[in-house]
Amino acid sequence: MAQINTILPSAKQKQRHLKKRSLWADAWLRLRKNKSAVVGMIMLASILLVVYTSPLYLDYDNDVVKPNLSQTLKFPAEGKLLGADELGRDVLARILWGGRISISIGIFAMLLSSLIGCTLGALSGYYGGKTDGIIMRSLDVFMAIPSLLLMITLVSVMKPTLTNLIIALAVGSVPSVSRMVRAQVLYIKGQEFIEAIRAQGASDFRIIVMHILPNAISPLISQFVMEIAGLILAISGLSFIGLGVQPPDPEWGAMLSSGREHIRDVWHVTAFPGIALVLTVVSLTLVGDGLRDALDPRMKR
Repeated sequence: MAQINTILPSAKQKQRHLKKRSLWADAWLRLRKNKSAVVGMIMLASILLVVYTSPLYLDYDNDVVKPNLSQTLKFPAEGKLLGADELGRDVLARILWGGRISISIGIFAMLLSSLIGCTLGALSGYYGGKTDGIIMRSLDVFMAIPSLLLMITLVSVMKPTLTNLIIALAVGSVPSVSRMVRAQVLYIKGQEFIEAIRAQGASDFRIIVMHILPNAISPLISQFVMEIAGLILAISGLSFIGLGVQPPDPEWGAMLSSGREHIRDVWHVTAFPGIALVLTVVSLTLVGDGLRDALDPRMKR
């Protein structure tokens, strides 16, 4: 009997402790237990730390873009850890600086597409009817065109600047984001707490912004993270065919394109930018998968 009395309070305390934990604290605990997600976070944190601190020890004019023909296609050695490219520029310096460009464009394009996509998806899902039909049929026109082809078309029409590149990438991602948000809004707007808030006289704007979107966004965070990975690949693809980041600015896809002529004899010019691109995309994918499992209510114990 004494043992039962000692067990019951501890069980009640554990249950009370679980109730006090917030959704984000609970998700963080599950994320920490996911080994692949932890590996992805460590990889991603290391990549971000290295590329975004590169201006502290690299000079853009001298170390990144200035040609040095005496070092042309030099193999990895002391002084140039990853060798030199076809113009004698340090491959390591260009990879680090190019990482800042690729990742930054991916993040800003994702934020812009999320802003537009969340707005369109929320309006479509909340109001339904003609509003839903107009928005969704308009987005279907864009979805009928492969996203990469749409990005290529937009970049070809506009000047190949970083701003235009971000806009083109964002436009190509808006339809998928809008559909995901719409699906979440359709589910949440029928919940009882939304009906209670509406009965209190809250405006549609307040209901959407303060109550529906915060509850709709958490399941989509993992999709947004993996969207960055897809956008980084798209940036590299555009730069590879000459429609992305323009020379002499470094970018991983552009580095792969410029080094492909020498790939048989001088492997390092293309190998190292390709490895950097793969590691970044893999780390983002691992983090996205971990966030999906951590934020999934069905995973809650």
